[in-house]
Amino acid sequence: MTLYEAVFARHSVRQYTDKAIEEDKIEILNKQIDKINNDTGLKISLCINEPEAFQANKPNYGSFSGCRNYFVLAAEKGRDEDIGYYGEELVLLSQTLGLNTCWVALTFEKNKVPVKLSENEKIYDVIVLGYGKTNGVPHKSKPVDKLCRVTGEAPEWFLSGMKAAALAPTAINQQRFIISYDNGKIKAKALLGPCSKTDLGIVKYHFEIGSGMENIVWEER
Repeated sequence: MTLYEAVFARHSVRQYTDKAIEEDKIEILNKQIDKINNDTGLKISLCINEPEAFQANKPNYGSFSGCRNYFVLAAEKGRDEDIGYYGEELVLLSQTLGLNTCWVALTFEKNKVPVKLSENEKIYDVIVLGYGKTNGVPHKSKPVDKLCRVTGEAPEWFLSGMKAAALAPTAINQQRFIISYDNGKIKAKALLGPCSKTDLGIVKYHFEIGSGMENIVWEER
């Protein structure tokens, strides 16, 4: 499965089996985590067979069970968009390996996550991964024309990118973003909403994969 195919195959999965993730897949994921951390200064890690963070019974959005493997997305404060971008890179990589995933912002106990952070660092989110009881189901998405603004005639690659962006996971499926095309210039903006800055990073990564423009230059917001 390619990353492009993974964009369309990925669905959020909240219930997992007890099937262990194979060592070769863990090695691939850790290698990519090391690359991301070295390139960006983020502090992402992978916890395997660690169920404690998901043991607390508390009000949540959705029902999680069997969660014992997860990426920890940590960094200095103010790096929300980077967390979204590189976290989704790991989501789609996991999908290509036959694993299911789900972004989690609230339904876990941060003080149970076994990572050490400095005073200026924090855990933004975790991403559960493993073998789901199902592969998840598609969620209703806003029409593409509601998620972008176009001045002039948009090229086919932009429209392809928007189709992928519309499939990006966002907090409570809010899709609080706008991508603008103005005669060759591309901007992406987070609108008001919970976790929308992190969501913007996720959306940008999807757009780049869908458009085939991995080296796209985004205009300053």
